[in-house]
Amino acid sequence: MSVRLSPHMVVMQNAAQRAAKRLLRDFSEVEQLQVSIKGPGDFVSQADLRAEASIREDLEKARPGYAFLMEESGASGSDAWAWRWVVDPLDGTSNFLHGIPHWAISIGLERRLPDGSFEAQAGCVYAPAVDEMFWAEKGTGAFLNERRLRVSGRRNLQEAMFATGIPFAAVSARRRLAFARTLGTLMPQVAGIRRFGAAALDLAWVAAGRYDGFWELGLKPWDIAAGLLIVREAGGSATDPEGGDARLSGDVVASNGHMHAVLKDAVADGLAAARGA
Repeated sequence: MSVRLSPHMVVMQNAAQRAAKRLLRDFSEVEQLQVSIKGPGDFVSQADLRAEASIREDLEKARPGYAFLMEESGASGSDAWAWRWVVDPLDGTSNFLHGIPHWAISIGLERRLPDGSFEAQAGCVYAPAVDEMFWAEKGTGAFLNERRLRVSGRRNLQEAMFATGIPFAAVSARRRLAFARTLGTLMPQVAGIRRFGAAALDLAWVAAGRYDGFWELGLKPWDIAAGLLIVREAGGSATDPEGGDARLSGDVVASNGHMHAVLKDAVADGLAAARGA
């Protein structure tokens, strides 16, 4: 039996799939792409820009008046927005540019609450190279294509597989030190730590039970807007290292819930050590 999508989710998935068609064509000819360098280890290609334009066109047509927060073009729309799309048109750009088929399109939808705060209402993370659509809506659960997702049930740290994002050259020395401290703490205790290079997919894979946990510092709203909701709707935990809202700091700890305290504390200790260095 097929899963019934809400009108919002239909719009989001259709936009992601249409942008993916061009991205897949570009990916097959990646050596011919025109690439400009934004900074060390942080690239933007014509593929990013075309995908973002395609997604924006589709979302704007379907829901005129919604605001946008997009990786390449930034924020637009009314400052008093009631609904906002948060879009990363190509998460894992470095993988894409090196011919590594581990990249995704991430689209989140946020709603402003009466007190002025906002909350995630829906999110999808689409991996075109393997045709995997991870998606969730608040209160309805998380799915991979039409299969309901559930985080892993592992409780033993020695059996755990964690994912992370390794800092690159542009990251501050303090954040690099914090990462090294956390890695040094966790590495001897777990079955493995992986770095695949696409935070949106790392979060989706926690939701799918492929990873038992994930942490990364200094992420942007478009990296995590969809993935945090997908993890929570799959029964997991997703916070910052102090247990607060990861969207505010960009420091993310996500897990199956059973290991959240241990992972969160290790990341917090790493940050504390870096501050005292």
